[in-house]
Amino acid sequence: MNSIERMKVCLVGSSGGHLTHLLMLKPFWQQHEHFWVTFNKEDAKSALQGERFYPCYYPTNRNLKNLVRNTILAYKVLRREKPDLIISSGAAVAVPFFYLGKLFGAKLIYIEVFDRIDKPTLSGKLVYPITDKFIVQWEEMKKVYPKAVNLGSIF
Repeated sequence: MNSIERMKVCLVGSSGGHLTHLLMLKPFWQQHEHFWVTFNKEDAKSALQGERFYPCYYPTNRNLKNLVRNTILAYKVLRREKPDLIISSGAAVAVPFFYLGKLFGAKLIYIEVFDRIDKPTLSGKLVYPITDKFIVQWEEMKKVYPKAVNLGSIF
């Protein structure tokens, strides 16, 4: 990984609560070159005003057509941007970015969302095997994800 001063971070996730989780990490990502991948919806456009972001395709949950479209998008964006680190809190758009990001050599951090106390999300289950750091916000989630790190609430 590049030095901290030169780290490039990709923040990828759905709009709404997933985006809110990532925005709460501002003390970290504002120190680094970064870009966003999220839905081109009003909440995202408002929250990311002045930020660089790539719109992804939605709906994503169990939508094969958009999974394929987001996989192609992930390939193009990751090839162009070459991030050192990809961070996500879900949902489904994270999956192609994580799997292709791993192939491109990026480090992967996944944060399981706050409202999951004892059951995994589908996206979390899919990316758990390949993440470099899997973060949960409840101790109970370590029963679901034994290799996870509980950092407590980011709220």
